[in-house]
Amino acid sequence: MNARRLQARWREGWWTGARPCASPHCGPRPPGELPSLVIVHSISLPPGVLRGDAVEHLFLGTLDAGRHASFADLRGLRVSAHFFVRRSGEVLQFVSTHERAWHAGVSSWRGREGCNDWSIGIELEGLEGRSFVAAQYRALQRLLRALARHHPIREVVGHEHVAPGRKHDPGARFEWSRLQRALGGCGLSIWPRLDPSP
Repeated sequence: MNARRLQARWREGWWTGARPCASPHCGPRPPGELPSLVIVHSISLPPGVLRGDAVEHLFLGTLDAGRHASFADLRGLRVSAHFFVRRSGEVLQFVSTHERAWHAGVSSWRGREGCNDWSIGIELEGLEGRSFVAAQYRALQRLLRALARHHPIREVVGHEHVAPGRKHDPGARFEWSRLQRALGGCGLSIWPRLDPSP
């Protein structure tokens, strides 16, 4: 394990375990609002194409819509996530966790709408319906532990849970049980729950 991983810390909402790529697509959280929810997403651009730089350009607002036919609908789109976990396990950070990233869209959780206000968005490089790799699970687990130590995070859910019917990521091949086992004792409630308790 390299020195950077051993010494990962937080600086004004930026995690030193990630490569910083500041996105202009963000804004302030409501006054006094602290993030208590993590939303896991998946993304690949073009769809199904992995290990390119298109996702990074999308979140930075520099995606050339002419590069691929599937990018036409993304022209002028202003979206971001706090973190992006690549297939290699590399983590990129686009927005300070103190700020509101634009990742969940129309969403609600436990009867409250507008999840961006109190959530942190993590995008996994991949396509819903396909498997993710071990390096991504390791990186995600490490990131979630760091978030839980730094913020009052209580729950981890998928985009599909906060926008049912509209979104389906990270999808059926994402191993929630693997995440639950790895983060046991961390104080986080991982959905979907394996037990029937409320």
